[in-house]
Amino acid sequence: MHFTKVHGLGNDFIIVNVGIGEGFPDDWSSLGREMCDRKFGIGADGLVLLLDSGQADVRMKIVNSDGSEAEMCGNAIRCVAKYLYERGIVKKEEIRVETLAGIMVPKIIQNNGVVEAVRVDMGAPRLERELIPMVGPVGQVINEALEVNGQIINITAVSMGNPHCVIFVPDLKDIPFSQLGPIIEAHPAFPRKTNVEFVQVLSPTEVRMLVWERGAGPTMACGTGACAVGVAGVLNGLTDKAVTVHLPGGPLYIEWDGVGSVYMTGPATEVFNGEYTVYKH
Repeated sequence: MHFTKVHGLGNDFIIVNVGIGEGFPDDWSSLGREMCDRKFGIGADGLVLLLDSGQADVRMKIVNSDGSEAEMCGNAIRCVAKYLYERGIVKKEEIRVETLAGIMVPKIIQNNGVVEAVRVDMGAPRLERELIPMVGPVGQVINEALEVNGQIINITAVSMGNPHCVIFVPDLKDIPFSQLGPIIEAHPAFPRKTNVEFVQVLSPTEVRMLVWERGAGPTMACGTGACAVGVAGVLNGLTDKAVTVHLPGGPLYIEWDGVGSVYMTGPATEVFNGEYTVYKH
């Protein structure tokens, strides 16, 4: 099986282009765990399968490192767009990608055929509680109290096609990140679990973020998480409608006018190509 290792700000993935004839086992969940293992496999936060689509240029299937499937991933889709464009698989600068969160449209920003960045129309955020999804009364979840192991934490919930729980804090250094992340991810208020973002506001145009990703744990970056943080910043009156989100792997630029689509701009990097031997699962 041919694969390409990529990353978006250190959030790394294994791309397999199933649509051009690569055989793939039925048990993608087990294979995803195996390939993503950093000791016994290639090592990655997720496995990304490129498949034929009846309604877009390509369909993207994302398998987290724990074997679960994600609806959408902002860093992965930038890498996919670069992969498709630079190989001439999709010969246009705006690429339609089918995901479980709907059709996303990354736009290539290139210089002499070299992809310098990718700007993605991530669609409009879903803010109603039942669309996150999150249990509780009808309405939006903005700076709402959530009990976590006897402690009250104020959260803002946003769906970017996948669930996010955004928590604004005075200083990221004071947060027991590795303890709170998995507890909130699996909190009973979130029936499909949730991604968790801890955010320190630096100014109206800059924030710093740590992310605990659903199904992957701590990662260097999360594109949909950065988008959710940009939305939550506007909803709470803490940031402007355009904000730079600093992640451990580097910055993403997020734009949201308060009504329509969220736009995310950031880099995508190809690391290496190889062949993986697939054993029976």
